[in-house]
Amino acid sequence: MAKVKPFKGLRPPKQLIEVVASRPYDVLSSEEARREAEGNEKSLYHIIKPEIDFAPGTDEHAPEVYEKAVENFHAFQEKGWLVQDEKENYYVYAQTMNGRTQYGLVVAANVEDYLSGVIKKHELTRRDKEEDRMKHVRNSNANIEPVFFSYPDNEELDGIVARVAREKAPEYDFVAPDGFGHHFWVIDNEADIKRITELFAAIPYLYIADGHHRTAAAALVGAEKAKNNPNHRGDEEYNYFLAVCFPASHLKIIDYNRVVKDLNGLSSEEFLAKVAEHFVVEKKGAEIYTPAALHNFALYLDGTWYSLTAREGTYDDNDPIGVLDVTISSNYILRDILGIHDLRSDKRIDFVGGIRGLGELSDRVDSGEMRVALALYPVSMQQLIDIADTGNIMPPKTTWFEPKLRSGLVIHKLDD
Repeated sequence: MAKVKPFKGLRPPKQLIEVVASRPYDVLSSEEARREAEGNEKSLYHIIKPEIDFAPGTDEHAPEVYEKAVENFHAFQEKGWLVQDEKENYYVYAQTMNGRTQYGLVVAANVEDYLSGVIKKHELTRRDKEEDRMKHVRNSNANIEPVFFSYPDNEELDGIVARVAREKAPEYDFVAPDGFGHHFWVIDNEADIKRITELFAAIPYLYIADGHHRTAAAALVGAEKAKNNPNHRGDEEYNYFLAVCFPASHLKIIDYNRVVKDLNGLSSEEFLAKVAEHFVVEKKGAEIYTPAALHNFALYLDGTWYSLTAREGTYDDNDPIGVLDVTISSNYILRDILGIHDLRSDKRIDFVGGIRGLGELSDRVDSGEMRVALALYPVSMQQLIDIADTGNIMPPKTTWFEPKLRSGLVIHKLDD
C-alpha cells in the first residue's frame, strides 16, 4: 500500500512563478537552457542546469558546477525567490494541453515504497545518470524537481481534487512559452490532508510514468541518509521525495518515433522487399500518414509514406512485451533488416517524440541527415501498467508523456 505525506513546500511567490519555473533538466541541452535563461537571474535553470553560469562547453558534471547549484539554491531562498510554506500541505497541479486538462496531486512519496516495489517501474536506469541526480539531491539536500507518477483511478480522490479546484482560487495559473497551461492549488485543510493520506494508504501500487532516474536517485539518497543516521526513526523528511501523482485515466502517452541514418547497405527496393516479409506494405504517397491502430506503422522513405501492418506471428497479444509495437519494429525492422541491436547505444538511430509531429520525421529524412523514418502507434497506459505489474521492463524509448511537469512550482527539502 502506498505511503505518502504532506510537506512544507518551498515555492516561488505568486508574482515570480513565471520567471522561476522552467522545463525539466533532461529535456533540453545546456545551450538551450542558457538561451532560455538569458537575462533572467531568477530562472530555475541556474539551479537545475548550473553549467549555464560557466563558459560554454563547461562539463556539466564538474564538481564546481554541482557546487554552483547549491550556491544558487541558497541564494534563491535568501533573496525570497523561493519561500517555504509554514505548514505541511498537499498540492494540486493541473496541466492543460490542446484544451485537455489533467489533474495531479503533489505529495511526498516514500523511499521504502520504491525500494520494496510498491512504486513500480517500467524502464531500466543507468548508474551514471542516477549518480548525476544523486549528487544534485545530496548537495542541495532537496528534491528540486518532481517525478511523475500514476495511480489507479480513485473516485474519492478525484472528488477532493475537483472540489479544491472548483472552490479555491489557484495559487499559480499561467501559460508557459510552449503554450501549455499550468495551474496549482494548495490543499491546507486538515480534514482533506488526512483523508488523502488514508486514501493513498489503500492504493496497492504507484507507477512511475516519467522520471525513472530522478526517482531512483531520490530513493537512494534517502536510503543513504537513513543508513548514516544512527538515530534513524523512519519518519524523517529524507524518507520521502517529491512526486506528482495523476489518475491513470487522465494520462495520455504519445508516440515515440525512430529515424535511421542508412539502410544497412540495402537499396530502397531491397529494404522494402525485406519489410514486406513481415508487414503488409501499402504505398500512401507524399502526404503524411499516421499509424491508425496497434500493430500499424508509418514508414517514410525517398519522399514517400507507407503504411506497414504487422502480419500475424510477428506479435503476441498475450505477452505484455510481445504485444508492443516497439518490440515488433525493433525485432523485424531495426534488428533483422537494419542491423541495429542496441537502441541505447547505436549511433545510427535517433528518437523523436511525437510532440514534434510526424513532419519532423520527413524533414530529417528529406534533409539527408537520415535515410528512413518509422512512426509507431502510441503505447497505452494499460500496457504500461501491465508491464510494470508483471515485473517486465519496456524496451528503450517506448513512452513519451506530454505535457512535461514544469519544474520550480514546488520543491521538497529533506531536512524539514
